[in-house]
Amino acid sequence: MKIYTKTGDKGQTSLVYGSRVPKYDDRVEAYGTCDEANSMIGLAVTYINEEEAFEKKVTILETLNSIQTILFHVGAELATPKGKDVRWNLTEEHVKRLEKDIDLLSENLPPLKNFILPGGSKAGATLHCARTIVRRAERNAVKIEEGTSEIVLAYLNRLSDYLFVAGRAVNFYLQVEEPELKPEV
Repeated sequence: MKIYTKTGDKGQTSLVYGSRVPKYDDRVEAYGTCDEANSMIGLAVTYINEEEAFEKKVTILETLNSIQTILFHVGAELATPKGKDVRWNLTEEHVKRLEKDIDLLSENLPPLKNFILPGGSKAGATLHCARTIVRRAERNAVKIEEGTSEIVLAYLNRLSDYLFVAGRAVNFYLQVEEPELKPEV
């Protein structure tokens, strides 16, 4: 199978089940943004792997690997036209798993006293970038005319929360200070 099909050369692409839509369609924007987030998470994983071992490294890497797979499924669901069977259903359990992982990572983190700026270590900053991309995916998913399943919206919302906490946790375990928002400009 060749990687290029030439079917998108005129600004259209296929959804799951083959219906054609413009590449600017809200569904394409939403699942494309999930793909961007997935790539950014992959970059964060490479930075985490470069670091010396730290307490929660294995847990964070396992969770990020799982998230990358689930994000692919989220994209597939977003690419499935309304009324068609979704091949990989997201469930409430996926959302609950993220909540559990957020709680586990949060246990050892110092409480937030101020807003923090995205940054710190390469891995932490990259997780913050992934978080903002997931927020955009969520906004794009909300715009889909036929609507998006509530579970997809909840998953994307919780995923951005997880990535925020994971970015903080990575910085904490690497003993890299989080940049804080300064009151003066």
